[in-house]
Amino acid sequence: MADLVPSTPDKRSAKLFNWGRLAVIGSPQLWLIAFLLAPFFVLLKISLSESNALGIGFDPIISYVNDSLQFKLRFSAYLALVRDNLYILTYLSSLWYAFLTTVLCLVIGYPFSYFLARSNPNVRSALLMLVMLPFWTSFLIRIYAWKNLLDVNGLINQFLMWAGIIHTPLRMMFTEFSFMIGMVYGYIPFMILPLYATLVKLDTRMLEAAADLGATPLKTFWLVTIPLSRSGIIAGSLLVFIPAVGEYVIPELLAGPSTLNIGRVMWNEFFLNLDWQRASAVAIVMIILILGPIAVFNKYQTKALEAAR
Repeated sequence: MADLVPSTPDKRSAKLFNWGRLAVIGSPQLWLIAFLLAPFFVLLKISLSESNALGIGFDPIISYVNDSLQFKLRFSAYLALVRDNLYILTYLSSLWYAFLTTVLCLVIGYPFSYFLARSNPNVRSALLMLVMLPFWTSFLIRIYAWKNLLDVNGLINQFLMWAGIIHTPLRMMFTEFSFMIGMVYGYIPFMILPLYATLVKLDTRMLEAAADLGATPLKTFWLVTIPLSRSGIIAGSLLVFIPAVGEYVIPELLAGPSTLNIGRVMWNEFFLNLDWQRASAVAIVMIILILGPIAVFNKYQTKALEAAR
């Protein structure tokens, strides 16, 4: 008899709310499955597969032959990464350059973010627009423009020679210097924006209280401002570090051949050597290396949210 009772408006609205909540929560999860997990498992499958007899595809990992289920995993691509010191040095070099890029972006971006957060509200929007303005231009064009600036016959060398500061052109292109210039320039907005979002909400009464207790401006900055902006520092650092590890465009355009970078190694394995198994293994290992910082960030964010409640 209960099924014959018509639904009340409250029950119908509750059902609509549940379906709406499911759609809001489920849509990002479907997006992650389609564009993150699915490609990851495709790469994992290729890295563990053998090329077929024709050499244009890969044999299945799981097969049913003679009434038996067979698993065929090929680990030679991963063993090659361990046995070849070049890959190990490339991973370490990529992590080092990503870490150095993150530190430089933090050192340069923190003072600018602090100035931006403490600037006059009338000009703050204009300053923030200047930070986001590079995103309106193609990333490739912005990085390629540095070649015209840093080249032997580039604008910087021409200006220095015209001013009499130097007499022979400086070699800046295809060096670690040009590489780091491009990395910092390309990723510093990702450091500034999270820091600004944190510093602009900073309670200035804490700074006034520290000053009233006799703390110097430097001590107040180190003991009050830095801890209160820790979430912005962590968010900005991860937004810079994670993509910088696998960066390909900047090393290809600005770095020299001696600069080891995992993004260039993957490109060479995929499109020059046509060794898709090894290239997929390189990508899988890089993803695993990046998962560590992501896990640390998620753990910190969870603690911060729990503390806020």
